[in-house]
Amino acid sequence: MKDTSEALANSASTANEVLDIGHEIGEHNIRIFNLDIHNPVFIVSALLVITLVAGTLLFPQQAAAVFADLRTWTTETFDWFYFAAANFLILFCFGIALSPLGRIRLGGRDAVPQYGYSAWLAMLFAAGVGIGLMFFGVHEPVAHSLSPPLGIDPADTDTARAVGMSTAIMHWGLHGWAIYAVVGLSLAFFCFNRSMPLTLRSGFFPLIGKSVWGPFGHAVDISAVLATLFGLAVSLGFGAEQIAGGLQYLFGVPTTNTTKAILIVVIIGIALASVIAGLDKGVKRLSWINMTLAGLLWLFVLIAGPTLVILATIAGATIDYVYYLPALSNWVGREDLDFLYEWPVFYWAWWIAWAPFVGMFIARISFGRTVREFITWVLIVPTIIAILWMATFGGSALDQYFAGGYTGVAQAAPELALFRMLELLPMTEVVSAVSVFLITIFFVTSADSGALVMDTITAGGKMDAPVQQRVFWCLLAGMAAMALMLGGGMASLRALTLAVALPFAIVLLCMSAGLLKGLREELSIQK
Repeated sequence: MKDTSEALANSASTANEVLDIGHEIGEHNIRIFNLDIHNPVFIVSALLVITLVAGTLLFPQQAAAVFADLRTWTTETFDWFYFAAANFLILFCFGIALSPLGRIRLGGRDAVPQYGYSAWLAMLFAAGVGIGLMFFGVHEPVAHSLSPPLGIDPADTDTARAVGMSTAIMHWGLHGWAIYAVVGLSLAFFCFNRSMPLTLRSGFFPLIGKSVWGPFGHAVDISAVLATLFGLAVSLGFGAEQIAGGLQYLFGVPTTNTTKAILIVVIIGIALASVIAGLDKGVKRLSWINMTLAGLLWLFVLIAGPTLVILATIAGATIDYVYYLPALSNWVGREDLDFLYEWPVFYWAWWIAWAPFVGMFIARISFGRTVREFITWVLIVPTIIAILWMATFGGSALDQYFAGGYTGVAQAAPELALFRMLELLPMTEVVSAVSVFLITIFFVTSADSGALVMDTITAGGKMDAPVQQRVFWCLLAGMAAMALMLGGGMASLRALTLAVALPFAIVLLCMSAGLLKGLREELSIQK
């Protein structure tokens, strides 16, 4: 009884502090030309990005050299940190889900979910990994099977294929979604259960109290905006490369930087229409289109491809993923350092960079879910989908290589791997055209979702900021992607992702501590 009284007293104190913060939010926001921007987060974030974009365009060679050195230093110095952080967050998520904290409902005991399961999954999946699975779903299983990590001999075909497929799934499975889940759950809990603004600094409230609205909180939100923007720029770069590859494959369009830049301009224009339409009319509808087309494409490959081989691959890949995950997740004593730096270290940084974007987006659509339900659907279900996707597309390509002797995928550039795999299936040109369209829609969904999130952060957590601000961030993300591609290509984009993800990884670990403290207080109140 005493514990409950203390918890209620703490809750009342927290509520008063939240009201004070809400008052301070109004004081920090300024209105200019019908904009409602948070000072200094909006201004500092925008100036930093614009300065970097301008510098890259004015000095492309020097920028490319700086980005290359930055990437080398980050991967070789902090490889252990990225691995340790990603591993910890998986254990953290499972620990919360399996504990009594898992029954806490986001929004309170009587909260009702705003979206059904299918719409909820469609939006979080489309925003989270759409472009990535389309780009790497064929390429990675083949590349890792022919050059497997962990010192596996490629001549040992069975083991190499098992490790290669497990590696591809690891990059798109539990590790990445655990990163998203921690950010999304923290934001959803403090927004819906504590009535705090939907911004990253809110996750630190249990740790530092009202100081979240001071310079430290500004720094957290600015780092979140930069991580989101450059993480999104990497995805836009991958998307532009694959769309350009598809257009070259179908129509002979040259895959130059000019082509990619034009594609980014066109698709950002489409994204702007979705941004203006808003969450329900824009993002939700595009997400439905994404999931429907992706499901149909997966079903087509399953039926038209080597069906029995794919089904066996799905079962085997699930077992192999669980078996090899501990070894693949361990960075100590590894001799395959080139693989570590090129693949998992970059992936964990990329997922961390996307965490503010996808985490906040997931938080916005997860009202009414329990913590256990949230973690199950944000962590387990997408991992199952990744297994199904990789085993189907990658499994088909591997069967073409080992059983049929077809080397089209193995010799293709990553952006062409999907189209080369489809060459041996019926209706190649039609399915390839549908794939290009699907990649484009995934591209658009990522761009408008990212703009929505950056707008929310730079508006002090407000979810109804003027549409002009969303347009601004959508345009700026497109400009950044184009500038960085012209100033060093994907290498520059990857280098910046590694750099901006490093400080945000620290933010992420602190958020997990704040989330745990907040959930424990909530559980004490509800007892």
